[in-house]
Amino acid sequence: MKTANDISQQLAETVRHAATSRTPLAIHGSGSKRFLTGNIEGTPLDVTKHRDIVSYEPTELVITARAGTPLREIESALADKNQMLAFEPPHFGPGATLGGTIACNLSGPRRPYAGSARDFILGTKIINGKGEILKFGGQVMKNVAGYDVSRLMAGSRGTLGVILEVSLKVLPRPAQEITLTFEMNADEAIAKMNAWAGQPLPLSAAAHSGETLYIRLSGSEAGVRAARTKLGGEPLAKGVAFWEELREHQRSFFKTETPLWRLSVPPASAPINLPGKWLLDWGGAQRWLLTDTTAQNIHDMAESTGGYATLFRTSQASATRNAELPEPVRLLHKKIKQSLDPAGILNPG
Repeated sequence: MKTANDISQQLAETVRHAATSRTPLAIHGSGSKRFLTGNIEGTPLDVTKHRDIVSYEPTELVITARAGTPLREIESALADKNQMLAFEPPHFGPGATLGGTIACNLSGPRRPYAGSARDFILGTKIINGKGEILKFGGQVMKNVAGYDVSRLMAGSRGTLGVILEVSLKVLPRPAQEITLTFEMNADEAIAKMNAWAGQPLPLSAAAHSGETLYIRLSGSEAGVRAARTKLGGEPLAKGVAFWEELREHQRSFFKTETPLWRLSVPPASAPINLPGKWLLDWGGAQRWLLTDTTAQNIHDMAESTGGYATLFRTSQASATRNAELPEPVRLLHKKIKQSLDPAGILNPG
């Protein structure tokens, strides 16, 4: 594999100087996911030149790549060996990088049936807030004694370290895949998705939009054929395109200026009584809501189900995206941040 584009020492030196002068750094890749954080105040630290696949062992189902490596390059290399990133990450832009994907812990429609981005992380190499290069985990599943810092990087959004490399478990691509559609309302769809999830069926995606339930089956030819016969429904000719458009937020539902909320709730939760337009994904566990209702109302309703809400996309730069953390959790976050970034220079705010 190509290994020339290694600028880890230059990046570490930049962080060391910033820590000494207490200069905030705004870590970024291609910017495809900047809408999740808004513009971060600080000196830009571009990691896109720290790229390339470091190692790939198809027989071991492990790939290691640098943070600035475009997702499309990783997925292309895997496809050549009939393998895939099983958490089906959204790109949200043509230049999407591995580092940004892991830093945001983004996963696509396959997530409830295969696992999240965090679940496939075997090891990471990072630069902490002191400018030290640290390595955690490895390239096998059972490699951790103590706290799993590697997976802590998933969802940290650059606040705990500059991600340099990530080792991921990959999986073979399914031999057969089909998408089925069923006409039904949200109540019926939630019941069906949860009932089918409890059966030995090769489910790999389940979503509801409008008055249609979409189910994807993935696996062996015999397994998919048997499941299709059991479930019924109508085959969707452009099933691959449907799930890609859903993953990338390219469907008409998402093309609006109305604030987009993401609600993470127990999948069997009944439809939530909030005004707006809904789309259900992840078998009912991830619910997208387009609404102008108040943030407090949304947070309260999500918490009443045992879940939480996040303002995913908005044109309001100063909008608060998350509910306040419980005090014990907030203190834990603060201690972890102080351990890895004592000067508080990495993606502040």
